[in-house]
Amino acid sequence: MTDKLPAAATVGLISLGCAKNLVDSEVMLGELESRGHRIVGDLAEAETVIVNTCGFVEEAKQESIDAILEVARSKAAGERRLLVAGCMVNRYGRELEQAIPEIDGFIGLDDLRRVGELVSIGGEAPPPSPSHLVFDHTAPRKLTTRGYAYLKVAEGCDNPCTFCAIPLWRGRFRSRPVADLVAEARQLEKQGVRELCLIAQDTTRYGEDLGLKRSGMRRLVEELLAATQLPWIRFLYAYPTTLDESLLRLMAAEERFVPYLDISGRAPRALRASPGLRRPGPLRSPRGLRLQPRGGHPGGRAGRPRAGRHRSPPASAPAGSAAPDRPGQPAASGRPASSGARGGRLQRE
Repeated sequence: MTDKLPAAATVGLISLGCAKNLVDSEVMLGELESRGHRIVGDLAEAETVIVNTCGFVEEAKQESIDAILEVARSKAAGERRLLVAGCMVNRYGRELEQAIPEIDGFIGLDDLRRVGELVSIGGEAPPPSPSHLVFDHTAPRKLTTRGYAYLKVAEGCDNPCTFCAIPLWRGRFRSRPVADLVAEARQLEKQGVRELCLIAQDTTRYGEDLGLKRSGMRRLVEELLAATQLPWIRFLYAYPTTLDESLLRLMAAEERFVPYLDISGRAPRALRASPGLRRPGPLRSPRGLRLQPRGGHPGGRAGRPRAGRHRSPPASAPAGSAAPDRPGQPAASGRPASSGARGGRLQRE
């Protein structure tokens, strides 16, 4: 591992995985620019390349490893530095450090705001651990989407799913305060954003840890509608057990609150009362409500989405290439894709 890196650099970034990871990448880009580093969209021009990894499913983990190895191979052709960030660092950082010596530094989930410093001095791989950090509206952020932006309302997850390991590296569910989210939404609106997509690992659980009980998401949307002129506000990743009927009523009453549900579970059941909703009958959905059901168990053949791959935007553009959303990915398996190392290279099992 390189002990000392230059104080400033020309940096390119590869962002892998979901929209939540993309927000992390945008914060890193903002931090880098604030420290005087130059962001480039063409990785061939980059002196330093950061790979923001995803560790959700086997395909995503393998894609992250492949991206790291691709950049590592390019180092042989000239002077280039390679930093690895994100989910796989918190879970498999030590394994990556041993198996790929070309990596010059690691950026854990709790160190994303230190990227401007770590890109200059490098960083050791942290031990496996969950994240505890929660961003606020003061974090600099360089948007990579045009016209729309993601607003991450919470971090982590408390769901004890047997097939998901996200809490192991993202930590417990942690909601951001309503006032902080409103402040960031206003900032995004000033940057030209017209559609705001609210995201979290369990978005409809928003605010429970703040004492807002089941009304957290509704109260947040009401505040956003009152404090901004954004034409469209929507949220992604709804769960039947935490979906409150008051959200559907708000959709019916407010034209700016998009009547769209990206929901985990079968569509016919998604709008029926579950034990968590404590209602004996079906929920009443607003006219024109569009459902995007997400069902199935990891390993199923149908509806398995591919991991997303995004690169940093051109430095000349205030907003670079739009990054497609990847909601509803099947959850991670229990074993790491990186458990086998052959000849210093991580291999697919």
